Amino acid sequence: MANLLVTGGAGFIGTNFVRYWLNSYPHDQLLVLDALTYAGCQANMEALAHYGNFRFIHGDIGNYDHVCTLLRQHHIDTLVHFAAESHVDRSIHGPDAFIQTNILGTHTLLKAAKTVWLDEQPGLLHRFHHVSTDEVYGSLGPNDLPFSEQTPYAPNSPYSASKAASDHLVRAYHHTYGLSTTISNCSNNYGPYQFPEKLIPLMLVNILNNKPLPVYGDGLNVRDWLYVDDHVRGIEKILTAGIVGEVYNIGGNNEWKNIDIVNLICQEMDLAFAQRPDLASRYPAAPPANGLASATLISYVRDRPGHDRRYAINASKMAYWLNFNPEVAFASGLRKTIAWYLDNESWWRELLSRSAL
Repeated sequence: MANLLVTGGAGFIGTNFVRYWLNSYPHDQLLVLDALTYAGCQANMEALAHYGNFRFIHGDIGNYDHVCTLLRQHHIDTLVHFAAESHVDRSIHGPDAFIQTNILGTHTLLKAAKTVWLDEQPGLLHRFHHVSTDEVYGSLGPNDLPFSEQTPYAPNSPYSASKAASDHLVRAYHHTYGLSTTISNCSNNYGPYQFPEKLIPLMLVNILNNKPLPVYGDGLNVRDWLYVDDHVRGIEKILTAGIVGEVYNIGGNNEWKNIDIVNLICQEMDLAFAQRPDLASRYPAAPPANGLASATLISYVRDRPGHDRRYAINASKMAYWLNFNPEVAFASGLRKTIAWYLDNESWWRELLSRSAL
């Protein structure tokens, strides 16, 4: 039995991880620490209140004394660190929050873990797993090989720079102090519970609200897409079989141009409205509810400053050493994601009402 502390567990990937872990490991104790910033959803946590082995704490990862107390009182031996500011556009317009949470917050967690796990309880078996991003590696050209764990860091936005810094801190605490750490760098995630500022849910919600579908630049930027459940399973593999001190890339082997993603979403939304007559009455503003194609909303906008051209992950290390490969095909994952947003209107409308996009 393990005692887990999951930071950022009320956010997108964190929520999916917590739900998966509670169902897969019913004898583990799981504690979530989340500050409930704009992208964190308390309703996600309230929906899990029936689990006897689950507890939610509203708090800041930057509070060293509080984190130490939680590690001691709940006998935490595994910390899974999702908490982060993660939207590139927000980092361009307001980088301070990214430095505060992603760098200083991560360092506070590391300090607390060192104090409780190494200084106070030497010999305690423990794990600090840090969830990071492929954006720390920079940008690829169209013919470049995908990012591997040996790719030099070259972050191009305040967001990716803050995540790169946090990665280096985690590595340093392992090599300097002996903290048992692992790091995962993942490609773009999609799926249920994602805040509708990221590409896929933004397009879905805007179609339903008859709002423009903004496509940066020429729309030819390429991303590797990973269904969130596959990401969660990848983290599980690292926690249960990964080697301490190692870095693992988790990718979807699934590269798409942004404009192709948007067009596919439009096609799938049109199909969903054709197959489900109830949608027209529930979402009367949507183009397909009025006999129009969703693609009529596509609008090209000025490109994001420093916009990375292409990301791609070489996930062969995960496949070879941990026998992990993504299972959810993109077409299937996208349809499941669309169905979830169509059927959970109250969830995303509540989030949007609390945050101006």
